[in-house]
Amino acid sequence: MGLLSMFDPVVQFLDGFGLIGLSILLFSEAIINPIPPETLFWPMLIADGTFYGSFVLTIVATSSSVLGAIFGYWIGVRGGRPLIERFASQNTVRRLEVLTERYGAGGIFIAAVSPIPYKVFGWLAGMGKMDLRLFIGAGILGRGVRFGVPAMAIGVYGEEILGALNIWTFSAIAIIGTIVVIPLFRWWEGLLDENDNANLSD
Repeated sequence: MGLLSMFDPVVQFLDGFGLIGLSILLFSEAIINPIPPETLFWPMLIADGTFYGSFVLTIVATSSSVLGAIFGYWIGVRGGRPLIERFASQNTVRRLEVLTERYGAGGIFIAAVSPIPYKVFGWLAGMGKMDLRLFIGAGILGRGVRFGVPAMAIGVYGEEILGALNIWTFSAIAIIGTIVVIPLFRWWEGLLDENDNANLSD
């Protein structure tokens, strides 16, 4: 059984509640839930296939995720580093701290729009008492981009996109994804090295 398939019963259960189920998944995912939001968001987008439906799904997904992140921010304020390190490795926490210290709200945006664990950023932002308005603003922008871009693409070009999906387009997407992800992964892994070099130069 694959890692994502083990979440299928939960995703199918939440899918039965429509937008409420999507809200619950996105809210909890931004706090501690390990289920990727795309497991429910994408099927709902494809099933609807309209511009209006895609817009509504984007608003629901973005607002639910940001509200969950605010709750995660509060957990970080109350629980501090000991609680965070129970759910994330030390290296992950250190990388996220470097990203937050170096980029501030930009780091939150990067986490919100990428596969980097957004929930841990919320905890760290709360632990460091980051300006809540900046945290929320970066989250809205980042989550809006992450959910809005594919949603609008499917809403406007849904039939054309679905009609073009075949073994060749999947292969092309996989190749492009690999080309994009490898440099990002190397950059993510190198954050600690960059920080160590910066400390040595000080």
